[in-house]
Amino acid sequence: MLAEDNPLFQNWDQDETALVDRYDLQDPAIVIDELQKAASDYADRYDAVEEAEWTRPGTRSNGSHFTVTSLGSYSLHDLIHHLSDVSST
Repeated sequence: MLAEDNPLFQNWDQDETALVDRYDLQDPAIVIDELQKAASDYADRYDAVEEAEWTRPGTRSNGSHFTVTSLGSYSLHDLIHHLSDVSST
């Protein structure tokens, strides 16, 4: 969204990805390191967003529109939601 004008994002099936990538067989010690690195990279990327870039648009394959701001908000919501999921197991 920062490099293209209103890019179209294809649907991503998270359940299919979990099956194909065999999330159930992954080593938790490796996964936590990968998640921490990815989270740090993600935060750094958002820290670098310029003021005028927060309203840049993107479109999902289903036609839903969003901005850099709303994508960031959704991402944080999703992280909190999934943290709750894994904490309750």
